[in-house]
Amino acid sequence: MTNYMDKSQQSILEKDAVDSDSLSEKQWRASLWKFLLFSAFGIALFIIPFQWDGKVTILLGVLTDTLQALLGGYVVYVVMALVTTSCIGALAVKVLKPNLREGSLVKNLFDVNWFWLVTRLLGMAFVWMIFLQVGPEFIISRNTGGVIFEDLIPILIPLFFFAILLLPFLTDFGLMEFLGTLSSKLFVKLFNLPGRSAVDAMSSWFGAASIGLLVTMQQYDKSYYSQREAAIIATTFSVTSIAFTYVVAKTIGVDNNFVYFYLTIALTGFIAAIIMPRIPPLSLKPDTYHSGKSMLDEETPAHYTTYQWAVNRAVTRAQSMPRLGQVFKSSTKNLFDIYFGLIPVVFAIGTIGLGLAEYTPVFNWLATPLVPLLEWLQIPEATKAAPAMIMGFADMYLPALVGKSIESDMTRFIVGAASITQIIYMSEVGALILKSNIKLNILELFGIFMLRTLISLVVITSVAHLLY
Repeated sequence: MTNYMDKSQQSILEKDAVDSDSLSEKQWRASLWKFLLFSAFGIALFIIPFQWDGKVTILLGVLTDTLQALLGGYVVYVVMALVTTSCIGALAVKVLKPNLREGSLVKNLFDVNWFWLVTRLLGMAFVWMIFLQVGPEFIISRNTGGVIFEDLIPILIPLFFFAILLLPFLTDFGLMEFLGTLSSKLFVKLFNLPGRSAVDAMSSWFGAASIGLLVTMQQYDKSYYSQREAAIIATTFSVTSIAFTYVVAKTIGVDNNFVYFYLTIALTGFIAAIIMPRIPPLSLKPDTYHSGKSMLDEETPAHYTTYQWAVNRAVTRAQSMPRLGQVFKSSTKNLFDIYFGLIPVVFAIGTIGLGLAEYTPVFNWLATPLVPLLEWLQIPEATKAAPAMIMGFADMYLPALVGKSIESDMTRFIVGAASITQIIYMSEVGALILKSNIKLNILELFGIFMLRTLISLVVITSVAHLLY
């Protein structure tokens, strides 16, 4: 993912106490309020859950739903315009080879390598085939391309609009410095990660997986995370939201046990987060940074308490931020990159993945080695449960759709919970990771997916046997 941060923002380093101490009392108080108010707004937007219109959501979810309702059926034409422009623009740059200025918006959006050009071509082809209902059922079926076109993309378009534009309130005005300093020792000890990753975990857990992942991508591009740290956070903390967890529970028929269902997912995610960073492939990723050096310093000077240093760093960060107009300008460029770069990828990879799940025995084949393990764990209807779990690699919602026909309450509980804790699904999170600067390929993502599946099965099945 292209990093569009302006030079003034790119040059901001983690500063020491002198920066904050050199401010006048008036400047210090103004920066403190800037940190408190803007960060509180970010927390309210992305993290705090509340009841709204009969469901648990966050303020970002309300904004997204409102824009989605306003767009209505017109979102289809917005999507088609974005994907078509993305492809034609990239094709024109590749064929005509214009002399584009390095770092210009057009170059960043459309100057892509052959792999991503082919992906955009596929994405555009799939969009028009699905819209016109012309082509093989593998692509245009309601259960394949239709899921992407009618269910996923109409949510992602308004979600990304607000998430990208408003994300700086969560990440850039001192909150990550404040929480990172306070929780650094805990996160280093438990997860071998910097403390600021706590914000990623919270924003995805209470908001959406894609939101936590966007935070991670942004922090990696700014060199606050190393390649290893970014890979771990992207594949370990990009969990789904409370709201979607309830949707899965209701779909698969275990919503009557939702409290235990959610607590089981939380326990499993915590255990997986401890184990995954310590084993390959994540443990083998290098501690190198996107810009060549780390911008992060979470050490507390001897003459400060941890809390004092946390406030100091937060105030310093808030004071160094440019005007809101400049922040929104940078965020708008990031939004264009998401729309033109990611949406075609979601169509291409997501449709193919769902097509393989719906019309081929590929996932049944892949699930064959899993059946003996499920039987050993004494999971009823193991032959039905195994393919449902593997299908989670294509899309997180597929295991719930397939698993709802399973008769055993315990097995449906296990399949539903595992689909949430697997995290890696190619229709959204996987595609976003592949498009980012975080160096993880599709084979590594599948390996991580399988490892998380095995860890999840052991924990979830243990709980399920106690409940059922």
